[in-house]
Amino acid sequence: MGYIGETLSNLIHQTAFFNLSVGNYVMIAVACVFLYLAIKKEYEPLLLVPISFGMLLVNIYPDIMLSIEESSNGVGGLLHYFYLLDEWAILPSLIFLGVGAMTDFGPLIANPKSFLLGAAAQFGIFAAYLGAMLLGFSDKAAAAISIIGGADGPTSIFLAGKLEQTAIMGPIAVAAYSYMSLVPIIQPPIMKLLTTEKERKIKMEQLRPVSKLEKILFPVIVTIIVCCILPTTAPLVGMLMLGNLFKESGVVRQLTETASNALMYIVVILLGTSVGATTSAEAFLNWDTIKIVILGLIAFAFGTAAGVLFGKLMCWATKGKVNPLIGSAGVSAVPMAARVSQKVGAEADPTNFLLMHAMGPNVAGVIGTAVAAGTFMAIFGVM
Repeated sequence: MGYIGETLSNLIHQTAFFNLSVGNYVMIAVACVFLYLAIKKEYEPLLLVPISFGMLLVNIYPDIMLSIEESSNGVGGLLHYFYLLDEWAILPSLIFLGVGAMTDFGPLIANPKSFLLGAAAQFGIFAAYLGAMLLGFSDKAAAAISIIGGADGPTSIFLAGKLEQTAIMGPIAVAAYSYMSLVPIIQPPIMKLLTTEKERKIKMEQLRPVSKLEKILFPVIVTIIVCCILPTTAPLVGMLMLGNLFKESGVVRQLTETASNALMYIVVILLGTSVGATTSAEAFLNWDTIKIVILGLIAFAFGTAAGVLFGKLMCWATKGKVNPLIGSAGVSAVPMAARVSQKVGAEADPTNFLLMHAMGPNVAGVIGTAVAAGTFMAIFGVM
């Protein structure tokens, strides 16, 4: 009987209930909230479901993120190996390959002025950089945090890894992906506050048709120009444009389908669960994380506002031919931000169709955020 009692006692004490802290239970509750938003509200479920489940797993079984060095048998935890692919910038680059294969740059080519709106929306990045410096973060940490303002999760992970800010990579990535998912909640109040009903009702002229030759030349020319100016952007911009060239060339249908479907979804699973698994209670529940989350929200709001305000300026300069709402799509959350521009415009006038116009600034924002990351890497001499 003593042996049986001891065995049962050992089994009971091996359960998670005897090893979890209050912080772990808090993070488990947060994970459940994220799962609710992803499944019930359908806020970017492809991102939030794996992220929130990774968060759930690591707070029940922390050893799932155990590094090889910390392990007693020389074998790390499952999600630790996934996370190494984030640190090595492999998964963010592959995400850009898939995004490129799914993206139509036609609206941007048809209206090159969209580049200006995409650039304006990057203001939030530099506002967050200054804010992080004021809050006591190092210059490299501030740069890594600031990319949250572009609402671009892969670029945030990429820059944090390149700047060796792995200690805060988890909070940065979770904040970036969370704000990407919450675009439909965060952006509309800012857009409505900064525009009049008359401006929201503006109907824009139909975009000109874009030839196949233009679409093929665009990724090649952008790669040459951007990567020659900022070679450090090659892993992101290069993969983005390679994926787009797959799509637009029309001669590698199998590669296009693989990059935009099977490969993309595999990478999302690996990246999402590993990002979520960085949010253990010990690593996540601290003042630095709270600062990062607040800075990210402020940066995202600033980026949205800057895009809308620059849209208002373009509206004035073109004598009412540009709807300022499309400026909010200059953040990198593709295509969610463009859909929000369409939704807010349709609320003012159900016959207004802004989606294709908003896609121009939206894809320009993806390039702009990558350029901002490359700029920081050049400033700090990181290759």
